Amino acid sequence: MEPFEGGNGGPGGWRILDELELHFGEDVVVPDLAGWRRERMQVMQDVAFFTLAPDWICEVLSPSTEGIDRGRKLRIYADAGIAHAWLANPAERTLEVLRLRDGAWTIVAVCTGTDAVRIEPFEAIELPLGRLWLESPGSIDTAT
Repeated sequence: MEPFEGGNGGPGGWRILDELELHFGEDVVVPDLAGWRRERMQVMQDVAFFTLAPDWICEVLSPSTEGIDRGRKLRIYADAGIAHAWLANPAERTLEVLRLRDGAWTIVAVCTGTDAVRIEPFEAIELPLGRLWLESPGSIDTAT
């Protein structure tokens, strides 16, 4: 998400981190990705964990984590007031885009395949979905 972090030829305005601890009262969660709008986190903090809820999170689903990501973690994110969540499923090549409305998650879009899409909260750029997915199991990259 470089166009949002550094603004290199893009809109900028975000701080995006991976696998960081979020502490919301007694709840501790580690999203795969989390992003704050720069106006909410003007200075990057050098801390062991964050208590300021991000504006966006992304969870990469796997068979071992999907139940936790869709259940416990989404409930915690909703309670913390995180406005946007993405659930990426590389095995199925799907990206679910969720928005928090009145304390509940609403599905905004379900994107599949490798098309380029504009999805919130990063609709200022086209995101080529193919960049999110690993090659299918058993495939061999023969490029040299």
